[in-house]
Order: sequence, then C-alpha cells, then structure tokens
Amino acid sequence: MEYSLDYKKIAKGIRKAKAKNVLIQLPDGLKPDYKIIIIELSKLVKSNLFLWAGSCFGACDVPMQSSSAGIDLIVHVGHKEFSKEDK
Repeated sequence: MEYSLDYKKIAKGIRKAKAKNVLIQLPDGLKPDYKIIIIELSKLVKSNLFLWAGSCFGACDVPMQSSSAGIDLIVHVGHKEFSKEDK
C-alpha cells in the first residue's frame, strides 16, 4: 500500500497545541508502519509519542482512557477530516 503522510503538518499541530504527551492513533492498515511514523515524527517534535494499539474505527473512535493517562493530544492518522461539506 502506498501512502503519503505530511509529517511537517502533524508536527506543526503538535507544537501549536504545546502537547507534551501525544497519542498517535492509526488505522489497522498503517499499524505495520508505526515505527517509521514514530521515528519521523520524533525528528520534528520533542513531545513524548505513544501509539494506540487498540482498535480504531475512525476519528470518532477516541480512546477514552487517554485523558486519565495524561495524554494532551490525540493525532488521528489516516482519517478523513470532518468538514461542513461532508454533511
């Protein structure tokens, strides 16, 4: 599978949020490449990056445990952004 991630855009969002602990949530198709994704993001941000290994059924499937685990930001990779045009 071929895909392209905008690591700079993701890093910009992490820096803008001033997030110290960031949870990366990937769909199953991207999970085999998690090491590459974490390594590339680690080059661009100083935040602690964590991977959500549980199920993921889209941007509305937020890991509820994340707030109690001290996660400041969840980055949903590979999900379509919600917009007014989608309605």
